[in-house]
Amino acid sequence: MGFKEPRGAVGTRDGLFHPTMRTLVLLAALVAAAAGAETFVGHQVLRIVPTSNEELQKVQELQDLEELQLDFWLAPRGLGEPIDVRVPFPSVQPVKAHLEANGVSYSIMIEDVQALVDHEQMEMEMVRSRRQSQLTTSTFDYSAYHTLDEIYTFMDLLVAENPNLVSKLEIGQSTENRPLYVLKFSKGGTNRPAIWIDTGIHSREWVTQATGVWLAKKIVLDHENEEGLASILDEMDIFLEIVTNPDGFAFTQSQNRMWRKTRSRHSGSLCVGVDPNRNWDAGFGGSGASSSPCSDTYHGPYANSEPEVKSIVDFVKNHGNIKAFISIHSYSQLLLYPYGYTSTPAPDQEELHEISEKAVAALSSLHGTKYKYGSIITTIYQASGSTVDWTYNQGIKYSFTFELRDTGRYGFLLPAQQIVPTAEETWLALQVIMQYTRDHPY
Repeated sequence: MGFKEPRGAVGTRDGLFHPTMRTLVLLAALVAAAAGAETFVGHQVLRIVPTSNEELQKVQELQDLEELQLDFWLAPRGLGEPIDVRVPFPSVQPVKAHLEANGVSYSIMIEDVQALVDHEQMEMEMVRSRRQSQLTTSTFDYSAYHTLDEIYTFMDLLVAENPNLVSKLEIGQSTENRPLYVLKFSKGGTNRPAIWIDTGIHSREWVTQATGVWLAKKIVLDHENEEGLASILDEMDIFLEIVTNPDGFAFTQSQNRMWRKTRSRHSGSLCVGVDPNRNWDAGFGGSGASSSPCSDTYHGPYANSEPEVKSIVDFVKNHGNIKAFISIHSYSQLLLYPYGYTSTPAPDQEELHEISEKAVAALSSLHGTKYKYGSIITTIYQASGSTVDWTYNQGIKYSFTFELRDTGRYGFLLPAQQIVPTAEETWLALQVIMQYTRDHPY
């Protein structure tokens, strides 16, 4: 994939061990195999852009063939809209044959998924080997992916270093009894108007948790010297849940990098997990979610069945004064607002569209990254039971979903070198939304 050899050797403490890039990759693969982790050797990500209803139908036929074990990174949306699908090695030839026989053209976005996974693992190992013993949030590496424990450590450091601004709340526990932590940024006061931001509700979208970590540090760095943020925090609190689906996130690091859902088990099925972005009580169980427990978009047995969702629902209701709610996903470079479950426009559609336009313009001003924006149902597809539809129906007018980088070259395996640029541009858009919320109380 054109990865460069590292300039210098990676030394351990005694300086005697100098593994090459190839050795590290091999080591990562061996560790993964020993741990029983799922591998993606020979898996390809194909992109199909249907140009007719017949072509769209042929791709949808593939969706129904469970034995192919296809993983749709971008589900079928409409004519001219890209469909990205990870195809396991045994299914690569049958899928290509099906497409070719029906005259459906495709391109290969990722030649070998495992090569990217190995490279990502190796980079994480290199960061770990360089880590200083005296860790602070100033020496923390924001341009790298981190484990769940490393992110929890970062949160504790941030709170310890900034006790007058940052506190850590535990709003519940996950299915596997992991704490659900939220960082609160506040200059004091009780139950002030607040902004909520969450990242990582879909566990494989690693750039989102990484962006959440960067955002937490950015708020601390800028809370006094940056005019816009200082004035926001003078009037409002910010809540940030960096790892919204910790069970899924831990699973992506130990067992299956492509895991999206929670890790709950439900009677009557051997399949594990619920899509936490289809589990909210807004058009729950409708079109755009699956009733099959084995599907990546399984909505769950009932609304709020997942503790990861229920804890946010309870928090929002108990707080009662959240004015903006922003849920951050990847990938596709989109800024979305309600609704997803119905084609009826949101009552505040015009205002939400204007805010989105300004936020996207701010985002694009930094690195030239192009975003599309609009309601969920008109911009991507119908999706029932999603986070921001529920928050909007709860009266949180400024409810938005981001889909961060990229547009499919790497998809969920975005190289770590893009973390900081992604976070920087996202911050500019978030500032537009937060300042607008501050200036338009309701």
